[in-house]
Amino acid sequence: MKGFAGKGGIFHLKTPHKQSPWSEPRIIIVSFLSILLPASVLLTLPLFSQTGLSFVDALFTATSAISVTGLGVVDTGTHFTHSGKVLLMILMQIGGLGQMTLSAVLLYLFGARLSLKQQAVTKGALGQESSINIRRLVILIILFTLVAETVGTLILAIRWVPEFGWSEGLFTAVFHAISAFNNAGFSLFPDSMTRYQNDTLLLMTVSLLFICGGLGFTVVADLFRWSKTRHHKLRLHSKLMLVATPTLLLSGTMLFWLLEKNNPATLGHLPTGLQWMNAFFQSATARTAGFNSVDISHFSQPALLVMMALMLIGAGSTSTGGGIKVSTFVVAIVATITFLRQQNNVVLFKRTIAWSTVLKCLAIIVVSGLILILAMFLLMLTEKASFDRVMFETISAFSTAGLSAGLSGSLSEPGKVIMVVVMITGRIGPLTLAYLLARPTTTQLKYPEDNVYAG
Repeated sequence: MKGFAGKGGIFHLKTPHKQSPWSEPRIIIVSFLSILLPASVLLTLPLFSQTGLSFVDALFTATSAISVTGLGVVDTGTHFTHSGKVLLMILMQIGGLGQMTLSAVLLYLFGARLSLKQQAVTKGALGQESSINIRRLVILIILFTLVAETVGTLILAIRWVPEFGWSEGLFTAVFHAISAFNNAGFSLFPDSMTRYQNDTLLLMTVSLLFICGGLGFTVVADLFRWSKTRHHKLRLHSKLMLVATPTLLLSGTMLFWLLEKNNPATLGHLPTGLQWMNAFFQSATARTAGFNSVDISHFSQPALLVMMALMLIGAGSTSTGGGIKVSTFVVAIVATITFLRQQNNVVLFKRTIAWSTVLKCLAIIVVSGLILILAMFLLMLTEKASFDRVMFETISAFSTAGLSAGLSGSLSEPGKVIMVVVMITGRIGPLTLAYLLARPTTTQLKYPEDNVYAG
């Protein structure tokens, strides 16, 4: 506390507090790297890889797993040993649940308590208000994850145990259940789910797993409270997700079917029922799941554009998926409509959305666009590939979708490093990186208003 003499006596000024070096963005990034780098080193060891991996390839693979992307520079099923596949499953689970959630779980298991800082960061990462009981929320998330992955494993085992035997069939079911629920996109088959495009039960099970994982733990917790007591009203975010998710799924299904039904290399050779099933699967997987039941490289250009749009929109906030998020996309669309109608407030479900939220959504879209443009530009300098392939692969990496147009397997060393940065940025969130670089400060200063001509 400092003071100085004035006409009325002594006036006191508070010394500004020094900002903690461990801000929320820094905690998230450090926790991410503290898992990523050791995992990358492990993947280079003979215990985890059949023929060995360079550190850059191991870093790319570990980043793809922990960011639940699914892009790969080697074939997962044949290149990695059993231990390597288990390590990938662990990384996918960590990436899907989030480092802060798993840190909370470990502390609770050892009887420790979360500090106020840890609780605040975890609540922020899970999109929860300060009044929520973080311990109950974490337990609910873990239980939901275990139940979903267990049910998925049992159903998938019905198909794969008779095909591969108990040991390999059950392991294959567990691996794909974890990969699907966490929207990771890793598969033990070189053609992903293409060989099973005639299996409705398998495709529907995998689809439901990444739809459940992509809703977001915020929505799951809200639905759980609503199911316990009907007096609890669903939050605006939950209502938005429960309406927007099926809308995007059905729209994507319709577009993929219309665009590809006559393409013999994708859907054209299938019966009508299976055409719809595979169109639905691709619509669901495009929003960050990373599996494919048809050969994406043979998609028409309009279908690829639809897929890129769905990848960029992504899944729900606080979910296992990526992208700019469904809620961000919806709020931006509604805000645009509000402006065109010359209305003063952005309204959804008879609730006014705060302008700070609207600005945040617009900032996410702008920052994401700038990151994508920069990444595409750098990849065009380092890779000998067409613009559409670079664009598709970059959006897939940033949205942690994991779908590939064939570029990932032929990337140069600099190209792999660029994609690693894009995947990390996409997983931790573009605004988290922006906050870390910009070091935002608050101020009470307000300048006179003036106008800028726009449009």
